[in-house]
Amino acid sequence: MSSQTSDRPVDPRHAPIGLMVRHRTMLSILVHGGLFALSLFCSFLLAYNFRSTGRWFSSLFLPLLVIALPIKLAVLVWTRQHRCSWRYVGLRDLMGVIGTSYVASFGFLAVYFALENIWARLPGSGGLPLINRDLDFGLRQSVFPLDWACTVGFVCMVRVIVRLYHEDYERAGVGQPGQAPARLLIVGAGDSGEVVLREILRMRGDRYNVVGLLDDRPSRLGDRIHGVEVIGRGDEIRSICETHQIDEVLIALPKASPKEIRRLVESCQGTNLRFRTVPPVADLIEGNVEVSPIRPVEIEDLLGREPVQLDEDAIGAVLANQRIAVSGAGGSIGSEMCRQIARFGPERLILIEQAENALFEIHRELRRSYPDIDVVPYVADICDVSRLRSVFESERPRIVYHAAAHKHVPMMETNPGEAIKNNIIGTRAVADTAIEKGVEKMVMISTDKAVNPTSVMGCTKRIAELYVQQLSDTERTQFVTVRFGNVLGSSGSVVPIFEAQIAAGGPVTVTHPEMTRYFMTIPEAAQLVLQAGVMGQGGEIFVLDMGDPVKIIDLARDMITLSGLRLDIDIDVVFSGIRPGEKLFEELSVEGEDFSSTKHPKIAIWRKRPEDWQRICEGIEKLQAIADRAAPDEIRAQLAALVPEYQTGSEVPSDAAGPSEAA
Repeated sequence: MSSQTSDRPVDPRHAPIGLMVRHRTMLSILVHGGLFALSLFCSFLLAYNFRSTGRWFSSLFLPLLVIALPIKLAVLVWTRQHRCSWRYVGLRDLMGVIGTSYVASFGFLAVYFALENIWARLPGSGGLPLINRDLDFGLRQSVFPLDWACTVGFVCMVRVIVRLYHEDYERAGVGQPGQAPARLLIVGAGDSGEVVLREILRMRGDRYNVVGLLDDRPSRLGDRIHGVEVIGRGDEIRSICETHQIDEVLIALPKASPKEIRRLVESCQGTNLRFRTVPPVADLIEGNVEVSPIRPVEIEDLLGREPVQLDEDAIGAVLANQRIAVSGAGGSIGSEMCRQIARFGPERLILIEQAENALFEIHRELRRSYPDIDVVPYVADICDVSRLRSVFESERPRIVYHAAAHKHVPMMETNPGEAIKNNIIGTRAVADTAIEKGVEKMVMISTDKAVNPTSVMGCTKRIAELYVQQLSDTERTQFVTVRFGNVLGSSGSVVPIFEAQIAAGGPVTVTHPEMTRYFMTIPEAAQLVLQAGVMGQGGEIFVLDMGDPVKIIDLARDMITLSGLRLDIDIDVVFSGIRPGEKLFEELSVEGEDFSSTKHPKIAIWRKRPEDWQRICEGIEKLQAIADRAAPDEIRAQLAALVPEYQTGSEVPSDAAGPSEAA
């Protein structure tokens, strides 16, 4: 076969990487060589007061250039300063230029005097200097320090000019035509604020026009950072935003508490502001943040939840290299349980889930994130005892986390039989199979709605608690229950419903102006479940500290504000009425005589009361018998017979609209 060579020029974008690097290296060396020659020339001009050029140019400048240029270029390459990116030059790079110039100038000076001394000792030198033989016109030694200063000045100046070109002039032409940049106010004039401001000024395009910074330190007022002034304090944010017509507020306070962030957001309610925040710089460096460094402020930032401190050594000692099964693995809590468990390196993670798509997604995620862990998915209904036996027999899990449940309060009010089958009969099936197949520990996830329940969902979860709690008294398998309240962002919970309503233009529906709930994040709940599961010895009901209750109306107002909308102007809030089974106030305290503390500050133990095991088992059998055929009122009556504290008889219409509540 014959080969043909194309005469077309090679596109630099398709050139070999090694060739491009060599070209850039040679270009950098040539440019620096020119700057070094210019620096020496200017040092002569300054040393001789811009006079006598004809006498020193050929007799002094050119000979010294022959000495200086190779030395400076050699030091430049040795210190790798020729590889520095001029586009992103910073203070550290400029300090490197100064250090390199010191070394190069010292070498230049040493070589010059060494050559002069060697020449003076040679026979035939006649006592004349090597470089300048005109004794009436000598070399002024001020040339050497001037050469160092000019070298530093020219090299630094050119690098800064290149950076300014890319940051200011080049990006000026890449903004979106017809779209004005957003007027941005940065809260925080510390290290994080400076880093963010510097990055914004360097970004290509005119997305932001930084109007000013806010800082609560009086000494910072009036300071200018990268040309942007500190124009006020945090408590002046509303008036400043109105005066300067701010579009977005960027909170650069990595150590600010959720209460401080909430104060800033609430002070701007009724405005069209959009809020953004940045993580701590240390988190970015350590790789703890996987999202874009600048992100919208989320409702989780305002709710005051402190980071969970886990005894990871104790958890790892229990979970590492073990076979762990999770029921409801595709749900909000179940999937997060799988992620948290996978961090501790189990030998095998068994996923049990009825919903095929949810199981597919979490299985794919875990395989991608933890390729060294054997993750096995099983499509299975926890009410299918034969299927559970098959899975447990083939997989032999040591620990089972039971997260599968029906959780939506209003829906279970109209489908009480399904709540019984899934929450009670399904839990019994998982527990009995765990005993039969020799599981060491089962951890059941419960809800605050099991405390003095007013809903079918809460009552069925309470009966499930009663069943597994009594098993620990007679069986080798340890049964542990963990209660907590609502989790932010779980499927069907209030936050995603509010988000969808706000995105649709409203109205946002709230059941009652006094409705309050406890909230925690999904990762926090999953982590505390793991901690409680490790602490449990069997029979305990652990209760997680949910912090302070939050009014749902306040949650709605904050979410509207964070969306850049104005309450009652851009979007309305409508009260729809309390729905069947709902409480105004959930009961989930970890203080009082019914609770004992543990070594973990966010976990308490509910002191169980003695129960009639025979009565519980007979009651569950009766519920199973009527689940598919009895009227809802008959089912509620049977639930009340088994759980005396269950309060029924809500008169609120069943079609009342409003957000669902998650367990």
